[in-house]
Amino acid sequence: MPETLQVLRSGGMPDLAPTIYRQRLVIEGRTPVAIGSKAIRAYLSELTEVIGMHRLNEPVTHRSVRYGWAGWVHWETSGAHFYAWDEPELFFSVDIYACAPFDGEAALAFTAAFFSAGEVVAKAF
Repeated sequence: MPETLQVLRSGGMPDLAPTIYRQRLVIEGRTPVAIGSKAIRAYLSELTEVIGMHRLNEPVTHRSVRYGWAGWVHWETSGAHFYAWDEPELFFSVDIYACAPFDGEAALAFTAAFFSAGEVVAKAF
């Protein structure tokens, strides 16, 4: 077990692997209609092209009766997770993680347009 285990609540996190490139982007939004499996698979496939990743598998989805839809796509340089809620409101969250650079603005614009999202926010880290 490591000598120190700590969850940082604010501020920066030490970079334990500075020789490995990592880029993350979380995009969240509200949509006018519920998002299902077919839309999630199409979105993840098209997102792959928009940000120039190499897909290793077809996107997969699963539905939790309690929490809603989730999807995932595996890229050679990591992947993306997608979550969609029907209740208590129509909402989605995308977590993009890559070990290769990608255009976050392109991902954000594509996501907003794909889902006709009225409100979208993003955070890169």
